[in-house]
Amino acid sequence: MSAPALGASYVMPLRWTENQGVDELTGYLRRVAELMAVIVVDGSSDVLFEDHRRRWAGIADVRRPEPWPGRNGKVAGVMTGLRYAQHDRVVIADDDVRYDTDSLAEVVRALEEADVVRPQNFFLSLPWHARWDTGRSLLNRAFGSDYPGTLGVRAGVLRDRGGYSGEALFENLELIRTVVAGGGRERRLNDIFVGRLPPTARHFAGQRVRQAYDDLAQPGRLLLELCLLPLAIFAVARPRWLVAATALVVVAAESGRRKAHGEAVFPPTSALWAPLWVAERALCVWLALAARVRGGVTYRGNRVSLAAHPVRALRALQPGDLPWLIGER
Repeated sequence: MSAPALGASYVMPLRWTENQGVDELTGYLRRVAELMAVIVVDGSSDVLFEDHRRRWAGIADVRRPEPWPGRNGKVAGVMTGLRYAQHDRVVIADDDVRYDTDSLAEVVRALEEADVVRPQNFFLSLPWHARWDTGRSLLNRAFGSDYPGTLGVRAGVLRDRGGYSGEALFENLELIRTVVAGGGRERRLNDIFVGRLPPTARHFAGQRVRQAYDDLAQPGRLLLELCLLPLAIFAVARPRWLVAATALVVVAAESGRRKAHGEAVFPPTSALWAPLWVAERALCVWLALAARVRGGVTYRGNRVSLAAHPVRALRALQPGDLPWLIGER
């Protein structure tokens, strides 16, 4: 299967327990396949896998995940997809990511001069919990860049590093750091906006502590967030301080909304939700720390202790030292 339009491959790890939304996803994959070679790495049940392979025949190369060391099954899916990718330029995307033609082309184009590319996700619809989580994205933008559910990567660079660790919970950060540690260049595309379907409210609720656990890989951010709860308790008896702190959070989020033309996709009220997310993180980061003391956070039936390796630790390794070496195609 070739993709002459963009000369790149699209890898989508997938593990479904039901087929809700399969028709919409099929239409999306058909549109992507007009531009790129599509590889779906499907860890769903046998029944769903066979249904997907039948539905997507002629659209995507549907494969089972191949063995990969580590407890994060998504990494096994990504590495399987990279192993069979026909092109060096690869877009990796979760099953809820929805590129349009322009954003897909921009990410692929950016890989001409970078080794890993980070665009900006936004929710295509906004139930209350998507608005809540948008506050996180705006604050991430205000102080740097957000972490999306999709990356562009040069497969050869990651292959030369021996792949990346399947023990890391924050797998996107682990992939980025692995590429950078090997001398690769990261490019942040804060002005390239890629749609994403919001999760269910139940799924959103189940992610709160797990997402806070990711910050164990970012010590400076972790320390700041651990201070939030004590500061909030201190400020409760001082209403003016609490109001001022809330206003500062909103102002910071609004600066993230306006950064790199973000107002094109983030509604004007988005920044008002940021204090709710900060309050959530103030509590959940302590729960995440408690989970670390107990041996890690539960993710898809496994207890994972590592958020992500520090760059300095990855730089100290050579490909021959890595326990997760990529296999030959």
